Amino acid sequence: MASPADPRAAALSRRDRAVILFALLGVTVIAWSYLLAMPQAMSGMAMDDMRDMAMPMAAPWTPAAFALTFAMWWVMMLGMMVPSAAPMILTFATLNRSKRARGQSFAPTSVFTLGYLIAWGAFSIGATVAQWALDRLALLSPALAAASPMLGGALFILAGLYQFTPLKQACLRNCRSPFAFVLNHWRDGWAGALRMGLEHGGYCLGCCWVLMALLFVVGVMNLLWVATLAVFVFVEKLLPGGAWIGRAGGVAMLGFGIFLLTRG
Repeated sequence: MASPADPRAAALSRRDRAVILFALLGVTVIAWSYLLAMPQAMSGMAMDDMRDMAMPMAAPWTPAAFALTFAMWWVMMLGMMVPSAAPMILTFATLNRSKRARGQSFAPTSVFTLGYLIAWGAFSIGATVAQWALDRLALLSPALAAASPMLGGALFILAGLYQFTPLKQACLRNCRSPFAFVLNHWRDGWAGALRMGLEHGGYCLGCCWVLMALLFVVGVMNLLWVATLAVFVFVEKLLPGGAWIGRAGGVAMLGFGIFLLTRG
C-alpha cells in the first residue's frame, strides 16, 4: 500500500469543492424528491397497481416488486447517508488533487463515491430481503410498520444496546476521522479507490445498520422518521460531541423499547 502525503498539505480550490458539494447535494435532492413523490404517486394509483409498486407485502413478491422495493431502499439510503459522507469524499478529493499536481497516478473522486454507494446498495438488498421475510410472517402492517409491539420493542432495545458496543464505537471513529481513514486505508489506482469507498461504506454501515432497521418499526415510508434518523446520523458522525449524543440516543432507544415491550 502506498503511503500518501499528508492530505492537509493540499487544498481543493473553491471551484473543485463547490463542484463536489453541488454533486452531492444534487444526489441528495434527487433522492428526497423521489421519496416525497412516492406517497403522492401511490395515493393517485389504483389499489392493485399501488400494491404492486409500493406494498409488495400485500401482493405476491414478483421480481419486479422486489426490484422496486430495492430501489426504494437504496434511494432512501442515499438521501439519508450521502450528506454525512461529504467530509470523507472531500478529503479523498483533496489528496487526489495533491497527487495529480505532483504528476502521480490518481483516481477520480467519483470512483471512491461509487464504492460508498455500492456498500449501501448491498445493505438495501438485505433490507429488501428482511421486508420480504417480515411480510411472509405477517409482521408488517399495510403502512410498512411493525405489526407487533414486541417486535418493535425488541428492535429499539437492540438499537439502544448497539450504541454502546465496541464495534459501533470503532466504526464511528473511522467515520468521524476522514484523515485517519485515508492514512490507514489508502490504496492507489481506480480499483484502490473503489475498495476504499467500499471500506468506508462498510464502516458507515457498521455505525448505522441497526438505526436503519428501526424504519421497520416506525414505518418504512414514514418520511418524518426517515428525516429524523438522517439528522441523528449526521449529528453523531460529524458534530463535536456527536459520540455523546449517540450514547444519549441509545439510552432513549432503550427506554422506548422497554415501553413498547411493556405495552405489548
